[in-house]
Amino acid sequence: MPLKAIEPRRLYRQVADQLRLLIESGEYGVGDRMPTERELAERLGISRPTVREALIALEVEGRIRIRVGSGIYVTAPPATEPVSDEVEGPFELLRARELIESALIREAAAKATAADVAVLDAILGRMENGDHPSPETIAVDREFHVAVAGILGNAVITRFIGELFDQRMTPYFARLSEYFETGQTWQVAYAEHRTVRDAIAAGDPAAAEAAMRQHLRQSQVRFQHSFGEDAGIGKAVGRTPATPATRRATKAGAGPNGRNHT
Repeated sequence: MPLKAIEPRRLYRQVADQLRLLIESGEYGVGDRMPTERELAERLGISRPTVREALIALEVEGRIRIRVGSGIYVTAPPATEPVSDEVEGPFELLRARELIESALIREAAAKATAADVAVLDAILGRMENGDHPSPETIAVDREFHVAVAGILGNAVITRFIGELFDQRMTPYFARLSEYFETGQTWQVAYAEHRTVRDAIAAGDPAAAEAAMRQHLRQSQVRFQHSFGEDAGIGKAVGRTPATPATRRATKAGAGPNGRNHT
């Protein structure tokens, strides 16, 4: 049997494994509130986005429940198997897209025809009034990025950009979207897409690269807000903050009551 190259395990999965072991060992029991995202990042000496990916992975597995504006709570062990760890981390994927798409768009801006710009305009017309997050808005977002790649006239690149975008179709990305993407953030993203279109229409490669880089970088920023334990953003992202009763129960060591975010 041929040997396979050994790849380092994704950092966010290593963090998720450590936290899962703490839960399974009884360090944190069902209903207990775990340290905040910031505290975990400081203790582990890693970035908050990596901790964010680990927490989202554990929530998808059913190990914890994140209550925006309140905290992170341990839940009863799930009856299902954990989600495969072959999934790329959301922030790693967005960073890859930033590097790749901001590079190829330079040539797209230099080659774009009036017909290419008309295609982008038609997509933006459907994007403008989208109800996000939804399958429809995700699809039109994908269509825009694939159309930009399509300007190059290279089927391999066009297919690759589509497949790269499709890697966001995971439970992890869906959970992040649930917490941090709203109609308001969609309108901001729409404006960013229009800036990309305008740079392409102007035939300005440098401006197109800057616009695409800014858009994909801001996509990362939108997922990097605090869950609310130390920034009070629960209301801003459309989630109900903890009630006084919940806060009292938390101080007493009890878990939160209320509906799940699923």
